[in-house]
Amino acid sequence: MVRAVTTGSKSHDAVIVGGGVIGLAVAYALRIMDGACRVVVVERDPAYTLASTPRASGGLRRLFALPENIGLSNASIPVYERFPDLMAVDGEKPDIGFRKGGYLFIVPDAGVANLRRNFERQRKHGVNVDWLEPKELAARFPSMVVMDLAAAVHSRDDGWIDPYAALMALRGKVRALGAELIHDEVVAIDRPANLVRSVTLKSGTILKQDNLVNAAGAWSPSISAMAGQAIPITPLRRFEHYFECEEPIEPLPYVKDVDRLAFRPEGKGYTGGVPTLAEPRGYNFDTDHGYFEEVVWPALARRFPQFERTRCRNTLPGLYDQNDLDGNPIIGPWEGTCENFYLAAGFSGHGLMHAPATGRAIAELILKGRFETLDLARLGWSRIARQEPYPEQGIL
Repeated sequence: MVRAVTTGSKSHDAVIVGGGVIGLAVAYALRIMDGACRVVVVERDPAYTLASTPRASGGLRRLFALPENIGLSNASIPVYERFPDLMAVDGEKPDIGFRKGGYLFIVPDAGVANLRRNFERQRKHGVNVDWLEPKELAARFPSMVVMDLAAAVHSRDDGWIDPYAALMALRGKVRALGAELIHDEVVAIDRPANLVRSVTLKSGTILKQDNLVNAAGAWSPSISAMAGQAIPITPLRRFEHYFECEEPIEPLPYVKDVDRLAFRPEGKGYTGGVPTLAEPRGYNFDTDHGYFEEVVWPALARRFPQFERTRCRNTLPGLYDQNDLDGNPIIGPWEGTCENFYLAAGFSGHGLMHAPATGRAIAELILKGRFETLDLARLGWSRIARQEPYPEQGIL
């Protein structure tokens, strides 16, 4: 563990900036791995009014191309399956609505080679995934238009959860484990040389710490900037739509295609959308009520004719913490500059999905000085410093 020199009041072992699912997962792992670890989580919006986690789709999938992303999913999804037991407090087990409905990636001819390559890698890493030709796809999902499709992969063990329920369960458990949750905002970071010494909060409180973790999601750039670090993460608005269909459709998995259509069953209807990287970056929470009719609805109706008669009931804007270098998270210390300043941000829409394994990874670095469960070195700061992207080649 990196130790900062402190004077006066005691130093915390770790101060975590951001009380969303990533920050709480780090706090949980630290307290589970070392019950004496003094952990503080600073969250400026404990009601999560604009937070990304409650506005997420809740998807959990192993269908990635990079070994690190497959590994993060392989390590995280079983944790969510055991959440009721792991997050129980005083005998009360939370219900996060885990549904193993599966994931389905569909591609035209141009996407077959990439899908096959990823399929083979996924199987190599233990993913339970089926390769489907168009006839098999039509037989399994008869409502789907498949004439323009060349192949699909179906991961039966994947699924989705209720993001807000998971966040609240994790928050309650972290508090029960003895981590301190502070409603405040970091306004300054003291980094006189090669270590972060303290953070100043809006209330005037100064927290000294041995390790500082930036888990502020879409707001992580401003936290890093206070320490003198420029990161390629920007807030990217995306919409989560809830819509209902008047015509019956067989039970569907979480469906994704190469044009970024992504949706799944939810209650009496469906939730999803068509995120776009062309969206201007910024903290924009305005709702474009025409986006569903102009972009999402046509994409749905082309794939499932039943969606010709559908109605959008609600649209919720939220933010990705988009890593504009390569779309993958930055996990680890500020190598070579400030070794006790850690990043766990830039998940670009996959934060909830990979939170448990990320929390464990950061805790291992802080407590043991190395990755043990997963080697995530290639997702660290060094690629950012070198400006060498490490992009995901799967369907995003």
